[in-house]
Amino acid sequence: MENASTTSVTIHCDVKPENILLDSDFVPKVADFGLAKLVGRDFSRVLLTTMRGTIGYLAPEWISGVAITAKADVYSYGKILFEVVSGRRNSGPSGDDKVSFFPTLAAKVVIEGGSVITLLDPRLEGNADIEEVARIIKVASWCVQGNETQRPTMGQVVQILEGILEVNLPPTPRSLQIFYVNQ
Repeated sequence: MENASTTSVTIHCDVKPENILLDSDFVPKVADFGLAKLVGRDFSRVLLTTMRGTIGYLAPEWISGVAITAKADVYSYGKILFEVVSGRRNSGPSGDDKVSFFPTLAAKVVIEGGSVITLLDPRLEGNADIEEVARIIKVASWCVQGNETQRPTMGQVVQILEGILEVNLPPTPRSLQIFYVNQ
């Protein structure tokens, strides 16, 4: 996330649903910058000595111990987008002693050209713009790519969600492929 200053970038380090608040007009606001790291523009990466953030929203680079960029927050935001579509957490029991992982199912449906309405939060009773739902899932799939260079910037994410930029079909994110066979 970029701040108003042109000399630094803030990496939030803990983007998750609990840290996105809505004001009285339902405009989202990012909160809890307790783990954030301010990085000078002349540095594109920062090596943190301790892992920060919340399991389930952490980008793969956190786990591998390499220096992170603002693209770690993009990854976390992509995981949130999947939850916005489904209306539930990304993983949970499927009822047959297996774990259901929604991002894998969503990516599979979009990539294979299935009906995205089947992915929508059932409480919405199918009342959604199919193209918008597909766009959200596509951009979320790009956001959670294992290779951070394949992820869009947050500025690009906003432009895609607003319909200013087009979004192509993403490859199945490598981090989701391990769950692909069980879906």
